[in-house]
Amino acid sequence: QVQLVESGGGLVQAGGSLRLSCAASGLTFSAYAMGWFRQAPGQEREFVLAISWRGDRTDYADSVKGRFTISRDNAKNTVYLQMNSLKPEDTAVYYCAASPGIATPRGPYEYNYWGQGTQVTVSS
Repeated sequence: QVQLVESGGGLVQAGGSLRLSCAASGLTFSAYAMGWFRQAPGQEREFVLAISWRGDRTDYADSVKGRFTISRDNAKNTVYLQMNSLKPEDTAVYYCAASPGIATPRGPYEYNYWGQGTQVTVSS
């Protein structure tokens, strides 16, 4: 049974930082690209970042470039999302997801497995 478990969400002031983690089990983690998505109330789920299975390629949404960083540790079956210079518009539920193959896809439909999400709230 595949499980993706996010952690590290919370409440932070604008300009602050948070680090999210996503621990994976039940799959060959190193064979999957990993992505982070977010969904704000009343809005569609949107792509944030993705990292290739080896960690040598990344893709970022324009809205987070220069502020967010994705990384992974295949020995720990964990992917990380470092969020700096947070803004109130970053408030959302953040989800990690796993996609088989070598690409870094942006479409949610390209991901097979999803975590339950973790809430990030940025106050102004």
